[in-house]
Amino acid sequence: MAVLYRKYRPHNFSEIVGRDHIKKTLKNAILMKMVSHAYLFYGQRGTGKTTIARLLAKAINCEKRKETEFEPCLKCQSCIEISKGNAMDLIEIDAASNRGIDQIRDLKEGINIVPTRSKYKVYIIDECHMLTKEASNALLKTLEEPPGHVIFVLCTTEYAKVIPTISSRCQRFEFKKINLRQIVDKLSLICKKEKVKAQIEALELISQNADGSFRDAESLLDEVINAEDKEITKNEVEDILGIVGVVPISQMVDFLAKKDKKETLEHIGKIMESGMDIENFSKKLISYLHDLLLIKINPDLLGKGEIIFTKEEIDNLKNQEKYFSESQLKNMIKKFILACQQIKLSNFPQLSIEIAAIEAIDALNKETE
Repeated sequence: MAVLYRKYRPHNFSEIVGRDHIKKTLKNAILMKMVSHAYLFYGQRGTGKTTIARLLAKAINCEKRKETEFEPCLKCQSCIEISKGNAMDLIEIDAASNRGIDQIRDLKEGINIVPTRSKYKVYIIDECHMLTKEASNALLKTLEEPPGHVIFVLCTTEYAKVIPTISSRCQRFEFKKINLRQIVDKLSLICKKEKVKAQIEALELISQNADGSFRDAESLLDEVINAEDKEITKNEVEDILGIVGVVPISQMVDFLAKKDKKETLEHIGKIMESGMDIENFSKKLISYLHDLLLIKINPDLLGKGEIIFTKEEIDNLKNQEKYFSESQLKNMIKKFILACQQIKLSNFPQLSIEIAAIEAIDALNKETE
């Protein structure tokens, strides 16, 4: 059985969730026959950059698309070949493994050859920021005066590393994190189509841990579906994936509020013993403290963070907020951000968050002396 993120990859623009401004701009360009010679799609992984690049290739090369329409027909030979991944005129290059000058020279030679069967030859260069300096300069020359039958779509997760002379020659689109509710809705639709029962709380937990990525969310759901043959529950998601729900985070904040080092360290120890990922736990704790800070500043801002809360959890947040000042919350967030950064490099990840917790409690005690 095909993995979910491939099985449910959008086949036309209408199936793309969100990205309205990008779809609108590309739609107008297609209808007005003013498609740019080069695009730069940038943003975090799993947010639809390559998918939309392929859809653009489909639309402009569709053999049956009417002039008043922008969606590909999905039935002509060109659309079918692109969907199957064997289109001769759609060339995808992974710059992470093909980053040298030789590969770009081959590309420069290839663009002068007219398309095999399509109107346009489309080059999708993934992770274009990985190109060497020499390769980037060679690509720049190509972008300046490409043949009329060639369109480039550069994709990257690290926009800051793309040299300005390249990005300035492209029409740029930022792919931001996907809204949590949109991820939950798509997972619900997938479960319905797969005839899998799932608690909404379970899907919310998966979505929270996808970090704004459809692909990551679908991969996590795939893992849970393969492990369970009955209804997917929130507890099962936590056990199977080893990910963190709101409860252990809320308990941690309770211990911090009580300034209880013993219970705080014991709680961290239980987190480790349970198999939860300590880096993931740290990130969720930071997000939770961020929501507490938002409530402290303005209760209407709740929900701007990365966690979806039930009414009961919101009431608990509002209660916990009373135990901290704005400066205390900011100080704790800084300490746990530093700990989270250290966890990635440390051979003793548990120690990093334990020290941050102890220092946070010491700071709380000092303010009350």
